[in-house]
Amino acid sequence: MTEKHEYMKGSMSPKKLSIEIEHLVGQFYSLTEEADRDAAIRLSSDLASFESIDTAPPPFDQLLDHNKHMTVTVEAFHGQKVDVVVHRTKRVANWYSREITLVTQEDKKIVQYGIVRLNVDQLSEPVWSRIESETTPLGRVLIEHNVLRQVQLCGLWRVSAGPSLASIMQVEKGDTLFGRTALIYCDGDPAIELLEIVAPVSAD
Repeated sequence: MTEKHEYMKGSMSPKKLSIEIEHLVGQFYSLTEEADRDAAIRLSSDLASFESIDTAPPPFDQLLDHNKHMTVTVEAFHGQKVDVVVHRTKRVANWYSREITLVTQEDKKIVQYGIVRLNVDQLSEPVWSRIESETTPLGRVLIEHNVLRQVQLCGLWRVSAGPSLASIMQVEKGDTLFGRTALIYCDGDPAIELLEIVAPVSAD
């Protein structure tokens, strides 16, 4: 796995924080946690089951094992811009969560599933207003508003699609996908937690 800290702009001290995947998935799904025989962490839910991995096979390593925004990464990989589709949202005090997919603009293909949980108080009013409008992918909002940001890759996951993920991503139940958890710092403070699962693609 690559080094888990990257300075996007300016100078910030790296902070080694982690993301609890069960907390992200639990925003919208009930889940159970169990250890498999290899002692890898597994989480099971209607969404999917998750197994922690050290590396992802090609081309998923290219898509996931980095410290960049996934919006930019999937657009470069698929050669076209993507739009966000917001499936569900949740607001508890200053925390806002949403379940999304990214869809290519030209051929309307689902290329990524995600759960986002963010601290509204860590964002400026213009940035939060645009995120809340649910019309633009998160990464593009942060880039276009020139937010001082740092992306931290927290973990890679082998994902077995449950009924909910299979339905949303238009795959078969039990299909293997790959994903990651990541944390975005805004102006030096941890602000955005992410679960990002990419759609199946050919290794060619």
